[in-house]
Amino acid sequence: MNIAVIGTGYVGLVVGSCFAESGNDVVCVDNNPEKIAKLEKGIIPIYEPGLPDLIERNVRDRRLSFSMDLRAAVQRSNVIFIAVGTPTTASGAADLSAVYAVASAIGKSMDGYKVVVTKSTVPVGTADAVRKLIQKETDQQFDVVSNPEFLKQGAAVEDFMRPDRIVVGCDNPRPAEILRELYAPFVRTGSPIMVSDIRTAEMVKYAANAFLAARISFMNEISNLCEAVGADVDLVRKGLAADARIGHAFLFPGVGYGGSCFPKDTRALIQTGREHSTPMRILEAVEAVNNDQARRFVDRVVRHFDGNIEGKRFGVWGLAFKPRTNDMRDAPAITIINHLLEKGAAISAYDPEAMDEGKRIFGSRIQFAPTNYECLVGTDALLLVTEWQAFRNPNFERMRDVMRRPVIFDGRNIFEARHLTDLGFTYYGIGRK
Repeated sequence: MNIAVIGTGYVGLVVGSCFAESGNDVVCVDNNPEKIAKLEKGIIPIYEPGLPDLIERNVRDRRLSFSMDLRAAVQRSNVIFIAVGTPTTASGAADLSAVYAVASAIGKSMDGYKVVVTKSTVPVGTADAVRKLIQKETDQQFDVVSNPEFLKQGAAVEDFMRPDRIVVGCDNPRPAEILRELYAPFVRTGSPIMVSDIRTAEMVKYAANAFLAARISFMNEISNLCEAVGADVDLVRKGLAADARIGHAFLFPGVGYGGSCFPKDTRALIQTGREHSTPMRILEAVEAVNNDQARRFVDRVVRHFDGNIEGKRFGVWGLAFKPRTNDMRDAPAITIINHLLEKGAAISAYDPEAMDEGKRIFGSRIQFAPTNYECLVGTDALLLVTEWQAFRNPNFERMRDVMRRPVIFDGRNIFEARHLTDLGFTYYGIGRK
């Protein structure tokens, strides 16, 4: 098929390159000339494992291209995916201005039947609004489909190529069959293509992310109680995970969730509930627990230093909200570092992939070290914030030798407490004895 993907962020680039990989002719459209120029030169604006090779191969084979000409892209395509950003507004709702602008532009550009797919994460009712905007601009026939993405940053290519399920929301069989054909190469192992009405499909994405966010906040609240009563959250987690009704996923306590999905989608679902007089009380608590978690981590640091960290120097390992990405949107590291700076501390930071993004956010307010070990030189403590693989088994003796004080605050519980105490470190985990 001929496909247009409007938006070249995390979702748009993965969607476009993966569809091209399965043999389709894909054009990715963006209104940012600098981004398009970089993509045409092979410069990928995000870090996502496997994506650069995918883009390079499909550009070389002329199945994938990049353009600023939305009109031409729409007219040459059978299926048009809207994959622009939907950031959070001050009220917590999703900002749909980019989605609506693209919908109007699609309507003005149509020259025949098209399937218009909302791939961006959007609140229930957005597809109806998109349809009305397109109808204002054209007499051509078209269908609007909701096809939410379920891509984990750091594993997005794998998630697209081998999905757990494909969700398609539509009002009639014609677009459903087109989407079935388009996704057929990705579900050969039997993963279901679930077809529903549009509003149900829109709700599935929000419900999935909100549920996973709830698991994280639940475990963080349990970890806080474990600290208070002298229990070990790691053993509690294993006991829960062994229950087949619960399973292992998203049960690791830490300094809170971040990124482009969980915070934004949880807030948007809370706001949708308010707009429909249906308070989302559990999700309000989920967000409150998450907002507190990074602050609690800083409070523990302050308590260790008898209530005063002014003039203290801390090494921070990890800036991205999770490993295998350079994304710092709503990253716990931002909250933690800002709180430490407000209390007069000095910060040296290191992240394998998010250093440029960290420099954009913090500028000269903190120092950026070229390696994780140089990050610790002369520090009063290490704060581990992101559980990158490279941090899991470091040379602790080397760390101890360069630090001013051998203190570790492990925000992801990746180190073995007893081993560190045997080496002379003072160790603090999350919810551990």
